[in-house]
Amino acid sequence: MLYYNKMTNIALKTFLFLSFLSCETKKNNDLTEKWKQEIRESEANFAAMLNEKGLHDAFIAFAAEDAVIMRNNNLITGKIAIDEHYKTVDTKTLTWSPDFVEVSSSGDLGYTYGTYHYTYRDSIGNEKVDTGIFHTVWKRQEDGSWKYVWD
Repeated sequence: MLYYNKMTNIALKTFLFLSFLSCETKKNNDLTEKWKQEIRESEANFAAMLNEKGLHDAFIAFAAEDAVIMRNNNLITGKIAIDEHYKTVDTKTLTWSPDFVEVSSSGDLGYTYGTYHYTYRDSIGNEKVDTGIFHTVWKRQEDGSWKYVWD
């Protein structure tokens, strides 16, 4: 009988421990999915603002203060420099949609990637189209919003 009680006790403790882990995993998965959805919504809001207000306003509104973008193999560092850069860019359209979203287990960093289509006028006025893959790193801000830190 003593052996049975010890085995039952061990089995019960194991079951409770595994149940706890299962609950924690579900809780973490729920949070991860919530954070991924927040990043998807930030991407969608970014794209919507770009279509409504233009490239400059959207890239400034969604940039973190320390954001970095790479254009033509050059790094443009900080929101002020990004602001100056986009004052000179003439764009007809830019569309994109993330194919993949991931977020850190702490919920403070995430990244997306997918395909973009960019239509613009070159230096002599010809319309050009560039299609490629984008990669954006998002960082949660103190107010809970997501801003890009790399694009």
